[in-house]
Amino acid sequence: MEEIKVKIRAFLFRFFRKRALEDHEDIFELGFVNSLFAMQLVMFLEKEFGIVIESKDMDQDNFRSINRMVSLIQEKTTVDQSS
Repeated sequence: MEEIKVKIRAFLFRFFRKRALEDHEDIFELGFVNSLFAMQLVMFLEKEFGIVIESKDMDQDNFRSINRMVSLIQEKTTVDQSS
């Protein structure tokens, strides 16, 4: 799980250089997310972690924080491995 967080933090740091995010902080509430960044984030998660984020997964809650993104990735990789 920590390896996943490190990769997500590194990606986010490229966009939010002046702010070190805590794992629980809501990037939407902080005003860091626009529609273009949201799509970049989804594409990064899919490519980096070999998952497919389906339309049913496109709930803002899944992407609000590093912790929520880790949960989504773990859920998607568990589902993929059990199929």
